[in-house]
Amino acid sequence: MFLYSLTLSRASGIQTAVYGNFSGPKAQEVVVSRGKVLELLRPNENGKMQTVVATEVFGQIRSLAAVRLTGSTTDHLAIGSDSGRIVLIKFNKDKNVWVKVHQETFGRSGCRRIVPGQFLAVDPKGRACMVGAVEKQKFVYVLNRDAAANLTISSPLEAHKSHHITFSICGMDCGFDNPIFAAIELDYSEADQDPTGEAASLAQKHLTFYEMDLGLNNVVRKWTEPVDNGANLLIAVPGGADGPGGVLVCAENFIIYKNQDHEEVRAVIPRRSDLPGDRGVLIVSYATHKKKAYSFFLVQSEYGDIYKVTLSYEGEAVTEVKVKYFDTIPVTASIAVLKTGFLFAASEYGNHALYQFVGTGEDDDDVESSSAQLVATEEGFQPVFFEPRPLKNLLLIDEMASLMPITDMKVANLLGEEIPQIYALCGRGPRASLSVLRPGLAVTELAVSPLPGAPTAVWTVRRAASDEYDAYIVVSFANATLVFSIGEEVKETNESGFLGTVPTLHTQLLADNSMLQVYPGGLRHIRPDRRINEWKVPGRRVIKAAASNDKQVAIALQGGEVTLFELELGTGLLVEAEKRDLAEDVSCLELPPVPEGLQRAAFLAVGTYDQTVRILSTDPGAGLKNLAVQALNSVPESLLMLYNVGPGAERASEGGLFVHVGLQNGVLIRAEVDRVSGQLSDSRTRFLGTRAPKLFAATIRGVRCMLALSSRPWLGYSDQGRFNLSPLSYDALDYASGFASDQCPEGFVAVVKSTLRILAVENVGDAFNTQACRLRYTPRKLLIQPEARLLIIAEADHAAVPLAEREDLQARLAALAEEQGGAPVQGVEFNDELAALEEQFGPPKGAAGQWAGCLRIVEPSSLSTVFVTEMDNNEALVSMCLAELRMPGGMGAGPTGMETVLLVGTARGLRYMPTDCEAAYIRVYRLGDGGRRLDLLHKTQVDGGVPGALAGFKGRLLAGVGPTLRLYDMGKKKMLRKCEYNRLPHQIMNITVQGPRIHVGDAQESVHMMRYKKADNAFYIFADDVAPRYLSALLPLDYDTIATGDKFGNLVILRLPQEASQQVEDDPTGGKMAAASGKLNGAPHKLEELVKFHVGDTITALQRAEMQAGGQEVLVYSTVMGAIGVVYPFTSREDVDFFSHLEMHLRQENPPLAGRDHLAYRSAYFPVRNCVDGDLCSQYASIPMKKQQMIAEAMDRTTGEMLKKLEDIRNKIL
Repeated sequence: MFLYSLTLSRASGIQTAVYGNFSGPKAQEVVVSRGKVLELLRPNENGKMQTVVATEVFGQIRSLAAVRLTGSTTDHLAIGSDSGRIVLIKFNKDKNVWVKVHQETFGRSGCRRIVPGQFLAVDPKGRACMVGAVEKQKFVYVLNRDAAANLTISSPLEAHKSHHITFSICGMDCGFDNPIFAAIELDYSEADQDPTGEAASLAQKHLTFYEMDLGLNNVVRKWTEPVDNGANLLIAVPGGADGPGGVLVCAENFIIYKNQDHEEVRAVIPRRSDLPGDRGVLIVSYATHKKKAYSFFLVQSEYGDIYKVTLSYEGEAVTEVKVKYFDTIPVTASIAVLKTGFLFAASEYGNHALYQFVGTGEDDDDVESSSAQLVATEEGFQPVFFEPRPLKNLLLIDEMASLMPITDMKVANLLGEEIPQIYALCGRGPRASLSVLRPGLAVTELAVSPLPGAPTAVWTVRRAASDEYDAYIVVSFANATLVFSIGEEVKETNESGFLGTVPTLHTQLLADNSMLQVYPGGLRHIRPDRRINEWKVPGRRVIKAAASNDKQVAIALQGGEVTLFELELGTGLLVEAEKRDLAEDVSCLELPPVPEGLQRAAFLAVGTYDQTVRILSTDPGAGLKNLAVQALNSVPESLLMLYNVGPGAERASEGGLFVHVGLQNGVLIRAEVDRVSGQLSDSRTRFLGTRAPKLFAATIRGVRCMLALSSRPWLGYSDQGRFNLSPLSYDALDYASGFASDQCPEGFVAVVKSTLRILAVENVGDAFNTQACRLRYTPRKLLIQPEARLLIIAEADHAAVPLAEREDLQARLAALAEEQGGAPVQGVEFNDELAALEEQFGPPKGAAGQWAGCLRIVEPSSLSTVFVTEMDNNEALVSMCLAELRMPGGMGAGPTGMETVLLVGTARGLRYMPTDCEAAYIRVYRLGDGGRRLDLLHKTQVDGGVPGALAGFKGRLLAGVGPTLRLYDMGKKKMLRKCEYNRLPHQIMNITVQGPRIHVGDAQESVHMMRYKKADNAFYIFADDVAPRYLSALLPLDYDTIATGDKFGNLVILRLPQEASQQVEDDPTGGKMAAASGKLNGAPHKLEELVKFHVGDTITALQRAEMQAGGQEVLVYSTVMGAIGVVYPFTSREDVDFFSHLEMHLRQENPPLAGRDHLAYRSAYFPVRNCVDGDLCSQYASIPMKKQQMIAEAMDRTTGEMLKKLEDIRNKIL
């Protein structure tokens, strides 16, 4: 078995975000790390965050910092990762790529305690940077410039201190004095030696300053002082000419200003009035806003409240620290203030957001605490309270979708569509959602209006070539043409000059701002001054096809006569330039846009009914001679020529020219046209649907792209240098054209039957489009009810207050019900206003060990909840399964005595570390109303631990309770225990059943294959794994093969060897005797590792699915960071060789950006085996052309063939 791993949708969670000017002096940009992906984001004119470039770094990014050298106008980026190296990169705007400037090795790879990379701090003047580890090691690098003004880096200077744990470091602002770095450290050397634990309770955190002496070129510990033991974060205060210098220490409940030879200035952090007294307030993220006149800090607490911190100072003496409540937004991992008045919030869970400042928190009504009003009491310092309120200083501008974390995922076609949908449980608490992901791009319907009759075609025309927006929509019918003018509203007009009594074949705005209408009887040329020139078709013939650009028009008459007209710029007349009889009926024509600075396009593409496409020369005097002919296997229906825009191309016509041909059998062919000779090469085919694709030009991101309308619409566009063809999640369209207005700058107008629709495409570049419905608590498990086609979701939250106990909310829900005069609202998630407030402020905090949860049934087509029931008795939902059980007599089961019921494992007062609970139960629910209601039959208390997994087995129930596997029968009052096996190692997490075999997944000890022997009423293990794996997902692939995902991000496929499998089946004792004589203190047989691959992120779910109609089955996985990927089984040895060689070459020629060795990264825990990294292979398209050619030559292929291979395998998957 050989697999090809490919990420379909990048991780959407963000770990760190830094603001800087990376691509240009005034560029407002944010660089974010999404685990192993580095992404550059920039807000566009409309305030939407757009991805400029996303780069896989094949390593864990642990810290980021922007580095600005003195006198420079742009920033470099420093990366601390698991590579054991510090890497400095800069952004190349022309090529749209990050370029590695420096890479210095200082330690071993991997995320280790004493290898630096966890912390990164830069001197504000860009003279030095410090990279620190969690423990002991810190290195300081001096940054400089050489004669050519390129960044250089010194050898590292050590600032180590053994037995010291670091909590935070920052680069202090001290003007042009020696750079100083501050760190919060804890010395644990005494605690380590003291077995009584007394020294540990007395351990004290210290604030330490390290000075980098530029003259002596060494680092000294300059000053150290005890600091509040709750200290967790340091913020540098502007110094030199801009302020007093020093640092703000963020500690539990306090913000403290500290500096050398300066007494501490302490202010209390205001706290919510409803917060339990034993809960402190910690600061989790911050942003500094520095202006010439004044600077302030925005800090966010773990509850989402943002405070504005300001300092009052005279010279270098700080007199007062003020902390003022600013606004509340969902908790973030990082916040960044952009100089243009925006705040970027990278949320910890749920969607990320871009806010605009509408106030700077100068309002006196808001609660403020100050160091001057600090009141000491016997119990400490007196707290200051506030009530959170809706946003006042911030305004939400844009949201970036995030699926992090995906807790469970299923792939199924519940809606009868062409392609199965992915159902994912995402988010946490009130920001949780059930997301439905469909491959393709999301389409927004902006307008739908009925038309008189069934239109045959539609176009949009501008008034002048320089106009930004379209002026007219032209709709053609079988015997007439309607023209609509676009203004405040779209209305019919007669002033355009178009002939309304004939059907229209083609329209075009020409270079001199005159308009052209082509109809079966001739051409109508409407001059800018509204004079009209007509050209009539000679004889009784009619025009069958037409094409044009802004300087040329081509028409084909019945019988195959092709005529080319050109626009004379002096006279403004259309003049017949060339004519040729092809002696074969023409089905379609295409002229590419005229390249900038040229008089005409050099080629005309013609599709004819003899199943060929010809490329003709338009050179004057050449008589439309053939340059190339391509034979096809069906009649061409439609043609479109596009320039492929490479990354960083200044003009749209710089790249290669491609011709796209839509055939009557539903296939799209894409071939490259040589820009000089017109020869066709490198043709690629893709089946789009059951209808012949009609091809139209539209504009996306300011670049001409292709809309292909088959049995569903597709969009072909260039994304980061690669041509993508993505389906649109919308009904089939009959005819379309690009459309631009002030409400919709980049959309298209389409006709469907007898309606006119204006549509816009969202999130171009995403592999999936998402629809979501809100949930109440963090979703834990997802089940599909196949007969009723419904989804069952288990939700549970720790330290949360159940809905029934929230009196304030109950009163509001009752008031809402009275207003609407209907039934009472069942929960927060059913009312948009309440849900928005709950998302903003977060739910009220409960006590430790307190749980809230519910079971929900969702209708997937409308994403509406059909049933929800809350859990009582402080029970947490842990596991869930649908199983067919044999019901005891008198319980109303069918004639077979079997009934499918829902079984739920719950734990009362569940606690972790160690996992324990007050009591555990198995609840049995009957499905009523055709699966739309749950009725509790009974619940059974179970002892021995948490019921981590449930599964049906031959009319009975298998339950993994703690480390014990039990078999239960259904009873009238409770579940009846029949058999148990209590020698499993830790905690059962998964149970799957394959015929008589039971696969049990342990939390720390991988998979155990078991059987149940009915005669002895006993379980026994016949096979287990050779490595301890902390399983998070388990999926049987066939009778002997299992796919597993673990919490460290490894995807491993295990198989029971053929002879062992046969032996187990043939053994007359059923393998009982063999089980008694195990190998290596385990089972008699060991599972083989077929495939091993490090994904780089905790795998939460595995599913088998066909991601396209009639496609090959693939393995789909989801991760905690919100990524969705697939592994595709190779079907030929040739493909295996090709991709493994390509991977090998790319490892050499294109090493990862963060300095991690690619092979070592994919083998982080187990050596990679039988799996090719598709994410690395995909980078072939974006490496420099010379390297592409070099690799292609080494593999005896052309670059076109290489790219075709990569495109083909991607098309097979999605």
